[in-house]
Amino acid sequence: MSTSAHSPPHSPPRTRPQPAAAVPPLAGFTVAVTAARRADELAALLRRKGAEVVCAPALRIVPLSDDQRLAAVSRRLIAEPADVVVATTGIGFRGWVEACETWGQAEGLVSAMANARLIARGPKAKGAIRAAGLTEEWSPPSESSAEVLDYLLSTGVSGLRVAVQLHGEPLPDFCAALRMAGADVVEVPIYRWTEPEDVAPLDRLIDGVVGGAVDAVTFTSAPAAAGLLARAEQTGLRHPLVAALRTGALAMCVGPVTARPLMAHDIPTVWPARARIGAQVRKLTEELPDRYPLLPVAGHRLRLRGHAVLLDGVVRPISPALMRVLRELARRPGQVRDRADLLAGLGGDADAHAVETAVARLRTALGDPKIIQTVVKRGYRLALDSGDCPA
Repeated sequence: MSTSAHSPPHSPPRTRPQPAAAVPPLAGFTVAVTAARRADELAALLRRKGAEVVCAPALRIVPLSDDQRLAAVSRRLIAEPADVVVATTGIGFRGWVEACETWGQAEGLVSAMANARLIARGPKAKGAIRAAGLTEEWSPPSESSAEVLDYLLSTGVSGLRVAVQLHGEPLPDFCAALRMAGADVVEVPIYRWTEPEDVAPLDRLIDGVVGGAVDAVTFTSAPAAAGLLARAEQTGLRHPLVAALRTGALAMCVGPVTARPLMAHDIPTVWPARARIGAQVRKLTEELPDRYPLLPVAGHRLRLRGHAVLLDGVVRPISPALMRVLRELARRPGQVRDRADLLAGLGGDADAHAVETAVARLRTALGDPKIIQTVVKRGYRLALDSGDCPA
């Protein structure tokens, strides 16, 4: 069949409007990482979610090969083998064996543990035991130290030597319960913490939290949380830091054990159901944006973030001084805020004219001057859409 000479020319396929790229859940927020170990991994996960990341280790890990306390405990357990060995973390148990290799003690340690009852707190500890050529007796599905303790007490430890591999911090209640039950407890300090060699990043982080420049602080270990508080105590900023963590920056922990030093100071803490840094980041993406309400203003949808505004799905960076003014307006949306209220956010050197300048710059940054209304002789307010303004 021939084609008509008058057939219409080929037209390009009709293109449909493409939806705007989704805004990363942590875009516009500044999140601090206090970890010493796996800090790069955690920071990368946070940046992938759009966060600006501040890394300030709150502690330093003492290298195992330099730890003479661990070497001495290992020699003791080779000479006087334990009846029970509790492996609390995979990285800790592996590190113990690897450190003993540098001292020529690994073969003796593994041989000494071959006849012991090996208890693994979780699957990673179980994997480390098997990687050493050993076999665990039992491991709880909950990965709970409390369940491990219950198991040991129920099977009996009286008269037994029990080696407990610590995981960065003492386990006083756990070890005390075993001693009360008649066990000879040997604490194995796999890795110990001390103050960072360079405390300047940590001091800057504390200043940032106190000054409201940090929206969330992540903690992956109790020693990191304790280290941050200890450094603030040394610099005279513990009280301001605790106050800021109670009312400002979100304390995002990897689990309840990590949260304990903060909870002791009545600092609200959040953690995921599973103690993993991936789950910690996912929990943060749920919690942090929800701290800021969505406001319908002047026909727009506005949500504040740490150092930016999400306006109709677009992130608009805002300077710290202007953000303080906008935050004050949003604190009571729709209500008139007088110039004195807004002046406080601009610092001690600002004058009344500075408020007018700040509001003008804010209107420019937001792209629509109608978002902030001027109420003559009274002040300014966010222009909540009709029906949303308070009476």
